[in-house]
Amino acid sequence: MNSSMLKNLNIAIIGAGYAGAASAKALSLLGANVTVYEQAGQTREVGAGIGLRPNSMERFREWGIRDAIAAVSSPSDYFEILTATGEPIMKDSWPEIEKYGPTHLIHRGDFIEALIGVLPEGMVKLGHKLEKIEAAEGNDRDKSVLTFTNGAVVEADLVVGADGIKSVVREQLFSDKGPVFSGEHAYRAVIDSDATHGLTIDDNLRMYIGHGTKVYFLPLRHRNQVSFDITVLNPESTWAPSITKEDLLKTVEGFDQRIVDITRELDMDTVNVRAVYDIDPVDVWHSDSVVLVGDAAHSMLHHQGQGANSAILDAGALADALAEADTVKEALAQYQATRKPVTDELQRISRQGWSEDEVNSVFPGQKPESQQQSAPAETVEA
Repeated sequence: MNSSMLKNLNIAIIGAGYAGAASAKALSLLGANVTVYEQAGQTREVGAGIGLRPNSMERFREWGIRDAIAAVSSPSDYFEILTATGEPIMKDSWPEIEKYGPTHLIHRGDFIEALIGVLPEGMVKLGHKLEKIEAAEGNDRDKSVLTFTNGAVVEADLVVGADGIKSVVREQLFSDKGPVFSGEHAYRAVIDSDATHGLTIDDNLRMYIGHGTKVYFLPLRHRNQVSFDITVLNPESTWAPSITKEDLLKTVEGFDQRIVDITRELDMDTVNVRAVYDIDPVDVWHSDSVVLVGDAAHSMLHHQGQGANSAILDAGALADALAEADTVKEALAQYQATRKPVTDELQRISRQGWSEDEVNSVFPGQKPESQQQSAPAETVEA
């Protein structure tokens, strides 16, 4: 689309998480009029650490914000997978590192703050929970009308649904299927580096696996902290299950004693406890004037570490398509054609995070829905 068309394009982004904030930055750089509508009264992200892959960092460089992200993150050259007791299984450099530089490890909260911080003041409107999305009437049916629970009504030429795994945009326009329970829980905490009993040896991600449990150990050197994540098979599907310290200790029985000691010393008030969900692939991500990005389009399990990275690459691909295509409709089709095959595959292999024996030991006779496919868990680069 030419520059005058883009400057007259009014874009409403629903959600100010990774996908929404990244989309806002990428699309505003095109010259479009962008407003982000966030349901929460403040922008914050709970949880722990993530890795921003080299190709995501390259997008940040293109958008002129790489330094802002690098300032609150730590570079990592490789990742390592080990047994429960610390014997090496594999060690590999991050994909694309030679082309774009290292992966950067970052706390989710720091990441959201950095993304929001590079957006123009006033672009993000808090306290706007989407209630309904409809096509405009009359001659403007290629536009959308958004109604929010606070009474606000907004018209937009393009709506970007970045409202996460429980997306209202996806549910009303593209798929009424809800989130799918993975048969897993994730217990996440951020601890001081000096509380890791000597496990903090450098700035690289390590995963310890065994006994139906995975422990992710992700250093956050810029904070002098470590993101400590226990992911375990568990049949309890309550979104926020009740877990005790004794329950946590059972998950790491037989692990390196230092991991057991870290778990024993966790303050349960600081542990984020969640059942793990994703969604089935969505057949169509867009209409003529509405499009899904990030978890709203392809929420996936965290075993490939690609949720946030996929959202960033979605934002870049959407901006590229709008710049290259002649119309919004053509751009949205081009965006889906570029990104959906990749994220469909990432969703598929992210569901292959456990061995058949481990799944059968926890779910005798019946697997959770997300574990019912079988395929090798190879690594895919988004």
